[in-house]
Amino acid sequence: MFATILPQDVARARLRDHFTRPISNHPEGWSELWDAGEFLPWDRNEPSPAFVDTLGDRHDLLGTCFIEDSDGAKRRKRALVPGCGRGYDVLLLASFGYDAWGLDVSETAVKRCLEEQKTNAHKYPAKDESTGSGTSTFLTGNFFSDEWSKSIPGRGKFELIFDYTFFCALSPTMRPAWSLRYSQLLAPAPTGNLICLEFPTQKPPSTGGPPHASPPEVYVEHLSHPGEEIPYDEEGNVKGDSSKRARSGGLERVAHWQPERTHAVGKGTDWVSIWRHR
Repeated sequence: MFATILPQDVARARLRDHFTRPISNHPEGWSELWDAGEFLPWDRNEPSPAFVDTLGDRHDLLGTCFIEDSDGAKRRKRALVPGCGRGYDVLLLASFGYDAWGLDVSETAVKRCLEEQKTNAHKYPAKDESTGSGTSTFLTGNFFSDEWSKSIPGRGKFELIFDYTFFCALSPTMRPAWSLRYSQLLAPAPTGNLICLEFPTQKPPSTGGPPHASPPEVYVEHLSHPGEEIPYDEEGNVKGDSSKRARSGGLERVAHWQPERTHAVGKGTDWVSIWRHR
């Protein structure tokens, strides 16, 4: 079944109306959309071009796909994509040599991931024959729960995490929990890198969501102070406090740029940021 393509303003209004329900019921709201399969406005049918370029061009920040454990054993780095949808970015990570996990709250979405993996494997060949491909694993689970991460080696820590259309899908009231969870899942610096493709950055916060307005300063405030309540003004703009010290366990932004390539919906307004533990 193919999703209906609607104008951006119409799709956003329909998505916003679908989530006029208690926040505790939002996970089932996403599952309902995947189960129906005809309205998936976030599904672009390919990996993020900005993520493709980041993995291919920013070895100065990300290093290679291999790492040595404390005992000296060489292994592939572990990567995570929360809210992975149909799994394009997970399969992309594996093609770059990472052992990648995709997580989604919807069982149907995970089924679609497995279909994509089986049907379109030829679209994700190893980017470097000398390093080969990593593995792709798809899990159904709630990002904020510890249950799914118990099956991950290395105490559930990841050397690379990719966030795109996940942050903006969450109610702003979930942002403290979102930042705290990332601080828990991300491996120590300098090997642990959280990559955020910031979208939508120019949308007025007062228009609601999802997708909720996600300008760069929102990422800065929350990831610098994981788990803390961050103040917002009446219009929904984050109220930054430059005098406030970053919290212990907070992340710092080590790179920030506008990508040359990205999906059309974010062309000219998307930003890429990379974060590490302080």
